[in-house]
Amino acid sequence: MAGVSVENLTKRFGATAALDGVSFAIPDGALVAVLGPSGCGKTTFLRLLAGLETPDRGTIRIGASDVTTLPPERRGLGMMFQSYALFPHMTVGENLRFPLKMRRIGDAAA
Repeated sequence: MAGVSVENLTKRFGATAALDGVSFAIPDGALVAVLGPSGCGKTTFLRLLAGLETPDRGTIRIGASDVTTLPPERRGLGMMFQSYALFPHMTVGENLRFPLKMRRIGDAAA
């Protein structure tokens, strides 16, 4: 995957600022964890990155492409939800491989 950069990302829900002017860059190939207390904007950030929410302000880039307004299906990303979208009859590994298998990507297609 290409690097990800976020510039001045802001998302509000009514009077509550879930994210307010967040900027950072993740280099290509980096492994990143998003940590913080409940309500700090982790899920909102991931939903913005995946295209499931639209930012009020700011830019999201994957590689050189501005994906801020692209729909989720055109971003080439996946999102593993915390619990509700997991298949309870599958292991963690099987849940992770399932979308790759459906898209026939890499070894998971076998």
